[in-house]
Amino acid sequence: MSLTRCTWKGMNGDPFYERYHDEEWGVPEYDSRALWEKLVLDGFQAGLSWITILRKREAFREAFDSFDPEKVAAYDDADRARLMANPGIIRSNAKIDAAISGAKIYLDMRDRGEDFADFCWGFVDGKPLQNTWDAGQVPAQTPLAVEVSKALKAKGFKFVGPVIVYAWMQATGLVNDHLTCCFRHDEVKELAR
Repeated sequence: MSLTRCTWKGMNGDPFYERYHDEEWGVPEYDSRALWEKLVLDGFQAGLSWITILRKREAFREAFDSFDPEKVAAYDDADRARLMANPGIIRSNAKIDAAISGAKIYLDMRDRGEDFADFCWGFVDGKPLQNTWDAGQVPAQTPLAVEVSKALKAKGFKFVGPVIVYAWMQATGLVNDHLTCCFRHDEVKELAR
């Protein structure tokens, strides 16, 4: 039996990409560190395709100490140079700097008693928004993504424009944007707390 999936360009027939769609994309993520990691990776995606980042994700995790905010926040010029010399990741000074400063912001929020997951999920009152899109209807951004983007920028995060933020919201399950015809739509809907 063949499964009906979302209509992402280049996904169908690519086992690696299909596995990401089938097992991870849209699943509600409640872990603060994992939410931050995915936000950083979506920032690195700016101007690129998601599959490019996905194929480099393990190299990113190795290069960025498993996205441990304590370690990333302490990166110095030698670490920046090491990252810029790493062919396994996207080598962009601005994006690397955004990841390092984002780790510092994440830790500052934590130290002031503001949990990153609570901050993120607060925009949807703790429950994933359940959309009912058909092919060709999924927007690149929404008014809520604009609101979340502004809030992240106000905290000092970089590479968090509304299109990036909406892709991150989709990936982390803040919104369920699996197409209604996709076999994962109802499965992901059932994962909501």
